[in-house]
Amino acid sequence: MKLELTLPERPGFLHVVPLFNLFALLLMFFVLGPSLVLQSGVAVELPPSRFQMERFSGALAVTLGPGQPPQIYFGRESTSLDGLGKLLDDKRGNAQGTILLRTDAGTPVGLEREVAEVILRKGYRLMMVGRPIQAGDASSSKEPKP
Repeated sequence: MKLELTLPERPGFLHVVPLFNLFALLLMFFVLGPSLVLQSGVAVELPPSRFQMERFSGALAVTLGPGQPPQIYFGRESTSLDGLGKLLDDKRGNAQGTILLRTDAGTPVGLEREVAEVILRKGYRLMMVGRPIQAGDASSSKEPKP
């Protein structure tokens, strides 16, 4: 007994299914992509800044985090002021010579200056990172007095 197919063939539908899969994959990529970007360092509340800076592709990040006493991070690794100098010496061959200093808004200025001096003493270029000024920032509306 020979079995025959009674349903009509629709081969066009089978060729469209991979296209739907491709669109679903692209949608997932664009929706979830920004959350998968690696951020160097730890999360801090940056002070506002009027200046824009260029992007650095190979720069290293030093972060002065919140807390008492404030923590010093090289990338994601917690370190001390002396340990930072040793880590900078170890990375000297790999780096392009630029350090991004991210400082929490509540960090004492004295510690920020000490860390900046260590970075500059090791021969790196220092860039201090701030967040863009928002319309509601109280400190942004005041111009510095000469």
